[in-house]
Amino acid sequence: MYTATKHDLYQKVLVKYLPEVFVSYVTELLILHKVKFKIVAPRTTKLGDFRVGSSLQMPQITINGNLNPYAFLITTIHEFAHFKTFEKFGNRVSPHGPEWKSEFKRLLEPVIQMEQLPEEINFALQRSLNNLKASSCSDIHLSRQLAKFDRHDESITLLENLSKGECFLLQGKVFCKGDLRRKRFLCTELKTNKNYLVSAIAKVTPLE
Repeated sequence: MYTATKHDLYQKVLVKYLPEVFVSYVTELLILHKVKFKIVAPRTTKLGDFRVGSSLQMPQITINGNLNPYAFLITTIHEFAHFKTFEKFGNRVSPHGPEWKSEFKRLLEPVIQMEQLPEEINFALQRSLNNLKASSCSDIHLSRQLAKFDRHDESITLLENLSKGECFLLQGKVFCKGDLRRKRFLCTELKTNKNYLVSAIAKVTPLE
């Protein structure tokens, strides 16, 4: 009687979240490294997360389960880069410093070499990797290209697509869009009249 291997089980799960051509690569990463990998409920503050383990627990990577396949792929590699950086340097280096950048680039190379990424995502990745000041999580151009592959919902748009003064709903609160401050807009929450800096590519619901 055939018994499913760990490799088979990983592939069966990952094919639901990744472009099929990249399933084997991510499966090999999981098999080769001692890290706990969890697909979790959506979080509004982050797409993925890496946590250092303890003497009793393995390090853990968590990825939001609602990401589109390409965002899931890039976020997974992003967090694996944190894991590999921690393996080599512990907490002695900055989270998105040159050491992390080097690991991120190394882990991405096999993906890019497959030549199966959409052209706009491939271009954005190359641009991000060549920008020593940017990390994938703060690169607004890359995030914008990845967002194009989200499931279409006409009620949701990116904040940058709204006009100044337009109101929108975000995390159950109503805001009014203000001026751009670098990569974020200064927005006013109408109930409290407090100002907040909101990412230009935050997904919001416009209000009439």
